[in-house]
Amino acid sequence: MSSVTADHVPASHGHDDHHEMPRGWRRWLFATNHKDIGTMYLIFSFLMLLEGGTLALLLRTELFEPGLQFFQPELFNQFTTMHGLIMIFGAIMPAFVGFANWMIPLQIGASDMAFARMNNFSFWLLPVGAILFTASFFVPGGATASGWTMYAPLSLQMGPGMDFAIFAVHILGASSIMGAINIIVTILNMRAPGMTLMKMPLFCWTWLITAYLLIAVMPVLAAAVTMLLTDRHFGTSFFNAAAGGDPVLYQHVFWFFGHPEVYIMILPAFGIVSAIVPAFARKPLFGYASMVYATAAIAILSFLVWAHHMFATGMPVTGQLYFMYATMLISIPTGVKIFNWVATMWRGSLTFETPMLFAIGFIFVFTLGGFTGLIVAVAPIDIAVHDTYYVVAHFHYVLVAGSLFALFGGAYYWLPKWTGRMYDERLGKWHFWSTMISFNVTFFPMHFLGLAGMPRRYVDYAAQFTDFHQIATIGAFWFGLSQILFMYVVLKAYAGRGEPAAAKPWEGAEGLEWTVASPAPFHTFVTPPVVK
Repeated sequence: MSSVTADHVPASHGHDDHHEMPRGWRRWLFATNHKDIGTMYLIFSFLMLLEGGTLALLLRTELFEPGLQFFQPELFNQFTTMHGLIMIFGAIMPAFVGFANWMIPLQIGASDMAFARMNNFSFWLLPVGAILFTASFFVPGGATASGWTMYAPLSLQMGPGMDFAIFAVHILGASSIMGAINIIVTILNMRAPGMTLMKMPLFCWTWLITAYLLIAVMPVLAAAVTMLLTDRHFGTSFFNAAAGGDPVLYQHVFWFFGHPEVYIMILPAFGIVSAIVPAFARKPLFGYASMVYATAAIAILSFLVWAHHMFATGMPVTGQLYFMYATMLISIPTGVKIFNWVATMWRGSLTFETPMLFAIGFIFVFTLGGFTGLIVAVAPIDIAVHDTYYVVAHFHYVLVAGSLFALFGGAYYWLPKWTGRMYDERLGKWHFWSTMISFNVTFFPMHFLGLAGMPRRYVDYAAQFTDFHQIATIGAFWFGLSQILFMYVVLKAYAGRGEPAAAKPWEGAEGLEWTVASPAPFHTFVTPPVVK
């Protein structure tokens, strides 16, 4: 059953088999269609979100009361480490690549991604990395317990679970690099006639810049973990102080990757929010060009601030001053974005469907997370709250309320295009409010825990911290259960229960993706549209 008429495909075409929609397991295993691969990325990332979330709930269960309840400190630290690694490399990054696969060809009028088979390969590396992460719990000594940053010298002393994590990071990094190459080539070479770079939707712009970041920093992470591997097994001493190495060197190399990585996980979120806000304000995005330049500025500055994670390592005052000012500088282009979103909503004909609720929730809570980031940019304050729950609160405000809220908003926004059905609006709003309130119940108390001196990654604590820990644990379980509601809403639309969606279900939505039918046909834009 072909979704392309014979008019579009000349009989002499040597790849006629690619224009049939395959059936059964072959369709997914050998997928070269960007929509199928995007769907697989999204399903994979949600499964990883559930796995990482389960680890987080195990942590919060242990922390409900002082003393050792359920887990030994070693296992607790394994849960902490794997929660971070799985959420970053398994949930958030693949989810954004799934959005890119689905939406970029539709938004630029391309028939598919540039390298379809490489796209397939980059996806199938992910389950391999995920299996390595998960399997590391079952090797002698268990998973790595060195924190998601895998700091030496701890990571030099771990059992074989550490090697599993190193190989998993290599494999997932290779997948990211291939995905990034694909996105860059697709955007630069396959835009529809008439679509100049400055006419692209902002989601494409944010992903183009993110893809360059990925290509720049993933090899740096690969170098860092390879040096760890050779220190562990081949007698080198890059980071082993006993043999003349420098553990702080690992921190420098890691954070040179780690700080741009933070923006790899938030720039595509900015793109999604920049699509949703104008649609439900029924106004064009305010300051489109300034948004593009601000995104580029954030990406460039992200390379210049890595050592603000390292104020506590005994950095010279000059270095502290530089990294302090450079970090504060990043808040300017970020502030430009927040201002533009608010200005877009100003005097617009606003309606508050679920995607818009998540976008506004994102702007509100991400701004809070940004301010706490600005506070820890001040070296004296950072030294006081370094490695406390204040930092945990800060980065969950930007990563959960940032990346994850944008992903939820984008999922509700484009779900009618993916499934051909409208989702249940009432349940969607329940999901939003439940997620928003439980998120703040979980993470807001952690600011006070950190300011009071509660260190992170500790399995036990003094009795005076009990109340805030109990509030956070209740909020965490509430937050986790809220995501089951999201799964139900998506599956309900996917199962065909719900109103059939129009090609353009949102009145204010703009862009080529709304010119094709809902659900989007297996092949779109066989003849490229002309953008006026």
